[in-house]
Amino acid sequence: MLVYSGIKTDFLHSVEEDTIAEEIKQTIYEKMGRRTPHSEFASWEHSLKNMYIVMNDPQIPNDSGVAIEYNIPQTSKRVDFIVTGYDGFNNPSAVIIELKQWEKLKALPGMDAMVETYTGGALREVVHPSYQAWSYAQLIKDYNATVQDMCVNVEPCAYLHNYLRLDNDPIDSSWYEDYLKDAPAFTKGQNRQLREYIKKHIVKGDNRQVLYYVDQGKIRPSKSLQNSIAKMLQGNAEFIMIDEQKVVYEEVIRLSELCQKDGHKRTIICKGGPGTGKTVIAVNLLAELTQRNQLVQYVSKNSAPRQVYLRKLKGVMKKSSIDNMFKGSGNFTEAPNNMAGTLIVDEAHRLNEKSGMFHNLGENQIKEIIHASLCSVFFIDEEQRVTMDDIGSVDQIKRWAREEDSNVYEMELVSQFRCNGSNGYLAWLDDVLQIRETANTDLDGIDFDIRICDTPNEVRNLIVEKNKATNRARILAGYCWNWDKSQSNNTDHHDIKIGDFEMSWNLEHGEPFAVADTSINEVGCIHTSQGLEFDYVGVIIGEDIRFENGEVITDFTKRAKTDNSLKGIKTMFKENPEEAQKRADEIIRNTYRTLLTRGMKGCYIYCVDPELEKYLKDRLKSQ
Repeated sequence: MLVYSGIKTDFLHSVEEDTIAEEIKQTIYEKMGRRTPHSEFASWEHSLKNMYIVMNDPQIPNDSGVAIEYNIPQTSKRVDFIVTGYDGFNNPSAVIIELKQWEKLKALPGMDAMVETYTGGALREVVHPSYQAWSYAQLIKDYNATVQDMCVNVEPCAYLHNYLRLDNDPIDSSWYEDYLKDAPAFTKGQNRQLREYIKKHIVKGDNRQVLYYVDQGKIRPSKSLQNSIAKMLQGNAEFIMIDEQKVVYEEVIRLSELCQKDGHKRTIICKGGPGTGKTVIAVNLLAELTQRNQLVQYVSKNSAPRQVYLRKLKGVMKKSSIDNMFKGSGNFTEAPNNMAGTLIVDEAHRLNEKSGMFHNLGENQIKEIIHASLCSVFFIDEEQRVTMDDIGSVDQIKRWAREEDSNVYEMELVSQFRCNGSNGYLAWLDDVLQIRETANTDLDGIDFDIRICDTPNEVRNLIVEKNKATNRARILAGYCWNWDKSQSNNTDHHDIKIGDFEMSWNLEHGEPFAVADTSINEVGCIHTSQGLEFDYVGVIIGEDIRFENGEVITDFTKRAKTDNSLKGIKTMFKENPEEAQKRADEIIRNTYRTLLTRGMKGCYIYCVDPELEKYLKDRLKSQ
């Protein structure tokens, strides 16, 4: 959708008359029903005056098309500024310009395409502007059928008109070289260079014809995108489906295709415990439905599984079209109805009510996902809700599906492919943690390497040894030690100290904790390991769970102050102590259940509480 469109002379006239921001504001209200915040209005006035200076060049054709705040169809993404026309070979061209008011930024080495800058009233980690421009251009090329068929050249760049570039500037760090090559970043004092970039691609005007191609294109994944993800899956043993996984996969395919044919919404709920293959199915669905010409996205609240599975698909590639297929659950607050063919939600139990850094955006993530797709697929394990904000439940999904007039289908995965395929280990664990009574009081006949260690150093030594073969062993811990963000890149700083044992929480070196070679020297928490699996895990159980008077009890006061999982629990405890205790107890037990089921072949445990250690050893001996 085009919020503002015209030709170059229209744009120049509106800026000269000082009406451009008001025109955009009014159009957004009329077309989208959204009121514009003052800060956004002010940014248009400032940025578009700078674009006026750039565009006020006689060699940029007067009848070239201009679009402002172009909403990429079937997404909630908006491109700041587009200039269209024809290049020197008479090929249709569109120059995408991402506008930024930043004055400085900090490079984040090791974190792909990420920088730190002051925006939205605070210092934040955000994507490099060249990456943002490139990803928007790629999104248009990958999903706009008319752009593909008409062979429209889409050329991205960024313009940081307040940014004074210095020698060896962080914006030019080698970490961003690939993105800068495809989407150059122009800064303060580089108006002439930006003009030359536009004139290189826009030689003849189009009287908005190319804008029409871009705006009216039907949504269809490009053949190159389809081939890319198919090739990435091909021969990748981690994503091979077996038994009931294949059954669920085929049924979801059938229902999703039915949605595309009859236009009726359908919501699929697939329940499954740890290691039942929910993510394997999700990734295969992403690939297959994309090849069937659907706009499909893999969605998760937690960034860790997105980063890891994207990395596993891409391999060593730093830049790929499939980046746009992996989305956070907060991306749909303003998404139009049925913008996507299918949204595949992994770890649906982790969904939140509100979105955004301050949890003040949108209404409900479950509702927004169902609203934004013809077919919504939720993979869920209610016993893995591990924070106060986690609202994902089967009942909630059913409720919002009814609200959106979406038919509900339920499926379940039972077979366990983690913990050496042992459902018995999971049942034993539930019994041991006193989550629920089960018949599995021992581990007799279960082929799973579980040991209760006397010291955390013993855990570390076992995991380091197991990691040598495949880099698939990790140490995890309950969040009972503060994470010092100011030391998040300092390998010499150790957050977790138990006697002579010292280690850091996982460092911010850019590589996901689950795959980085250096992670063997760090400790992961629930937020970096949930939804993932390893061959072996070592788990340090902190003071938030202990054994007293014959019972396993939890204590939320022993959680680290830097852990937001239980944010708001103290206030709730004052108002309703019984409910607060119940919620905190569930979260703590679920957290350790999740950590203790990350291993495929074995789990080594150390307990800070000696009585809990003795209890676990007794339970193991009972076999």
